[in-house]
Amino acid sequence: MSRATRQVEYEQMLQSRYLHLHKSKGRRQGSTLERSAYILLSRIRVQGPMSIGQLGDAFGLDASTLNRQTAAAMRAGLVERIPDPDGGMARKFRITAEGERRLDEEREGTIHTLDQIMADWSDEDIAAFADYLKRFNTDIERLDGRPWPRP
Repeated sequence: MSRATRQVEYEQMLQSRYLHLHKSKGRRQGSTLERSAYILLSRIRVQGPMSIGQLGDAFGLDASTLNRQTAAAMRAGLVERIPDPDGGMARKFRITAEGERRLDEEREGTIHTLDQIMADWSDEDIAAFADYLKRFNTDIERLDGRPWPRP
């Protein structure tokens, strides 16, 4: 393991620590969405309506976990079940107008927090950091075999 990789490991450990210190159950202070709902809604927004099977393939989660998450999202009015727009047998989950609104609100809150953290960074530094994060995440996705669609 190279010295630089050790530094990445250490900084990643610290980042996860800060996330847990400043969030409750994976939520940003002032958040209205749980982490699982935020990720679920984000994926459906980018990919379109998805069945439990498609969500399982996308997230690597079992159907029972996804049934609990989608049931909670439905109770909160964030998603709705619809017939497959492509004519398939499985019903799919589609984000509702309320889900769109709450996802946008959550994302804007997160962006505001990131703006505060990086207030002294140049636009070029932020863009470079975003490029490195994208590269890091796409390499994780490549190894995991579950690429995340990007808008």
